[in-house]
Amino acid sequence: MTTDHDRPSGQGGTSPSSWGPPTAAPPNPPPTDQATASTDSTSTDSPSPHPPSMDSPSSGPGSPDSPSPGSPSAGEPRQPFGRRLWRGRPEDPRWARPAFLALLLATALLYLWNLSASGYANSFYSAAAQAGSTSWKAMFFGSLDAGNAITVDKPPAALWPMALSVRLFGLDSWAILVPEALMGVLTVAVVYAAVRRRFRPAAGLIAGAVLALTPVAALMFRFDNPDALLALLMALTVFLVIRGLEDGRTRWLVWAGVAVGFAFLTKTLQAFLILPPLALVYGVCAPVRLRKRLAQLALATVALVVSGGWWVAVVELWPASSRPYIGGSQNNSFLELTFGYNGLGRINGDETGSVGGGGGGGNGLGRWGETGWDRMFDSEIGGQISWLLPAALILLVAGLVLTLRARRTDPARGSFLAWGGSLLVTAVVFSYMAGIFHQYYTVALAPCIAAVVGMGATTLWEERSRPWASLTLAAAVTATAAWGYVLLDRTPDYLPWLKWLVLVGGLTAALGLIFAARLGRRLALAAVAAGIVTSLAGPTAYTLSTVNSAHTGSLPTAGPAGASTMGFGGRRGAPGGFPGGAPGGGMPGRNQQNGNGNGAAQGQGRNGNGFPGGGPGGLPGGGAPGQNQGQNQGQGQGQGRNGNGFPGGGPLGEGRRTGGGPGGLLNGARVGSAAKKLLEKDASRYTWVAASVGSQNAAGYQLATGDPVMAIGGFNGTDPSPTLAQFQTYVAAGRIHYFIAGGGMGGRMGGDDGTSARITSWVEKNFKKVTAGSATFYDLTRRTSGGG
Repeated sequence: MTTDHDRPSGQGGTSPSSWGPPTAAPPNPPPTDQATASTDSTSTDSPSPHPPSMDSPSSGPGSPDSPSPGSPSAGEPRQPFGRRLWRGRPEDPRWARPAFLALLLATALLYLWNLSASGYANSFYSAAAQAGSTSWKAMFFGSLDAGNAITVDKPPAALWPMALSVRLFGLDSWAILVPEALMGVLTVAVVYAAVRRRFRPAAGLIAGAVLALTPVAALMFRFDNPDALLALLMALTVFLVIRGLEDGRTRWLVWAGVAVGFAFLTKTLQAFLILPPLALVYGVCAPVRLRKRLAQLALATVALVVSGGWWVAVVELWPASSRPYIGGSQNNSFLELTFGYNGLGRINGDETGSVGGGGGGGNGLGRWGETGWDRMFDSEIGGQISWLLPAALILLVAGLVLTLRARRTDPARGSFLAWGGSLLVTAVVFSYMAGIFHQYYTVALAPCIAAVVGMGATTLWEERSRPWASLTLAAAVTATAAWGYVLLDRTPDYLPWLKWLVLVGGLTAALGLIFAARLGRRLALAAVAAGIVTSLAGPTAYTLSTVNSAHTGSLPTAGPAGASTMGFGGRRGAPGGFPGGAPGGGMPGRNQQNGNGNGAAQGQGRNGNGFPGGGPGGLPGGGAPGQNQGQNQGQGQGQGRNGNGFPGGGPLGEGRRTGGGPGGLLNGARVGSAAKKLLEKDASRYTWVAASVGSQNAAGYQLATGDPVMAIGGFNGTDPSPTLAQFQTYVAAGRIHYFIAGGGMGGRMGGDDGTSARITSWVEKNFKKVTAGSATFYDLTRRTSGGG
């Protein structure tokens, strides 16, 4: 097994001599790193008799005697930036850098295509970005409104790029979503760079293409949830650790700690999932003495705490009376939010303040889908992320076997361990977490899968002369083809011919790969091309469906209709369920899936899970359609307390809405022209032009008017903020103009005894009702004759 760095220059591209004077001997590495590496060597560090040069300490890329990839040799003049940008490394084939730039350009075009069709995507985060564009304080805290009543239920780092974009370019869909698309391009570049450092250019290109064409990646890098920035920062962390594994320099570990710290400020504890495997890999494989390794890991931890903790310290020390309430918490504490609702609650399902209350599911059945080892492959998640997951697992094992006899410090093995460990730990946590879990979380797996596939495929190709290597590569292609057939068969009405093309083409390519070493060059390359095309055909089709569709609301999914079937809870292929019972409300899954609710709300197997009815304390009745493309039909008979459905009507997946009416838990409100005109009148006289139960409802009105709207109770309407006394004080001071009727789930989120319900009851009894189009408001400056 060889890499580009080991080949004579004549085997690809131009030789280094064509760039300048003859290459001199590379400078010796820093004495401390060399000395410490050799003093720490064990018997496993001794040269291996194994032929592949990557495993050989004298000539492999991980050898202390080899120059760092991409660094100019001594005596070689530095080339102009433009030439280096286009040409890349001197030892690279001429096609490598242009192909990489073409990959980035194609990714950018793919992710920017039809971007504005999704409107404001998730109104919840778009409203926060709009607030941050008009108020630096709101931007710093991540407030949902510029009046700084309450924050979103995440730290604010993901909001900062969007808020700055809106501040610079104005509020529209492009200003919100272009930063997310650029994060996708950067993530592809990072994965390419990480893989290319120790493997062929083809490995980096394959990894980048796999990432760009993963359906859930195409979804989330075109959406305004925090997961886009999280995926970028986690990929960057792995890249920095791999750099540290090459030369043992402390700076790479410190920067990795900084990246994880900002990932924490993006989505709290999810950023830490990759820390155990990365710390273990560095602690074992870094080319310095053990004492220094431990000291470097300690410094990285300090960097993590500082970069992620400065904002937390400011928030916790800031007087609570002069900052917004921490959304998602029950005690106005970010630490409580971090370790409760957004932390351990996601693992065990005990999420106070979540929809349906605390308490997790048992017997492998979580509130948000069935848990278990096969969760990443089931009908809820499989079509989002798992297309090449079987291949990645096979190639990960193969890569570790190939580097088994390498030195302890071998960077190639370190790369497999870093990416593979991050993949396995994150996938296991996702598979067994009983709390809130959405399909789009799996975008965190996409860079890891892509990197392992790129590294493993090219490594086995180099070793194809060994029967077991060619058989393993063929097995990876076969597994991908078979699994692609299964996934495509779950959407039988979408390109029904494609599953057969993937299966037959993949099996044919696998057969060719078995005999690749005996075939001529053209036939062997044809087998490789067929394997790549058929392996990527399924995810590419789902990705194209994703970019050609509008995606809005809180629960977006990638792919065509039927690609994902998870509603709120529910066992696969069985009637879905929302804990506690929701009187008479059917809620299907997403992507044009139909669900019927009638008090029993029987889910329709793979085509949608319903809210079960017949239980107290549930959500009011009515139908709630799914998301994406807005063509779902939810049906249900209101059997609940008020007989209300999700107010607002219309598919939750609509990107553009007309008319009026409140929104619900999953998407922003529809705001008609009459309602908009009413709220904008004398808006400058008030801190908040209106208040509404639930963040999504408030967000819709805020985005329509550009003026702050208070979200009572936060996202779910269950946060105890503001209290009734605080709300009464705001009203008495003339700081709120209107109360929007019917916010959230019929205006009763949090139960009859919750803060939201008490405020709603007080408003209804004491203030005059006003209608504007189909929307109903209460004028908080005009009391009824009987109002106290």
